[in-house]
Amino acid sequence: QVQLVESGGGSVQGGGSLSLSCAVSGNTASRYCMAWFRQAPGKEREGVAVISLTGRPTYADDVAGRFTISIDNAKNALYLQMNTLKPEDTAVYYCAAGAWCFSPLRSSNYNYWGQGTQVTVSS
Repeated sequence: QVQLVESGGGSVQGGGSLSLSCAVSGNTASRYCMAWFRQAPGKEREGVAVISLTGRPTYADDVAGRFTISIDNAKNALYLQMNTLKPEDTAVYYCAAGAWCFSPLRSSNYNYWGQGTQVTVSS
């Protein structure tokens, strides 16, 4: 079993930055395909960024170049640095862990989920 707890959400003006954290317990983060998803009101949950078992990052097209995903093995934590935020980035952001990365940006790839943290970007 893996437990995931997100933190770091909040409100920011467009163009600003936020950093999200996901504390991982119960197992080692680097043993999993780790990802960030988000879900806006009335929309489906979508993959934002993934870091594979080999440490390779993958990003959704609309966040590439603005968001950076990383793992700190010493802290057993996953991070998402979000820069140049836009109002359309407003959503609840979720941390997820899966045993493999066959379909990394699809929610069905993941077995474990955090409770989510709200990110609100104003124009």
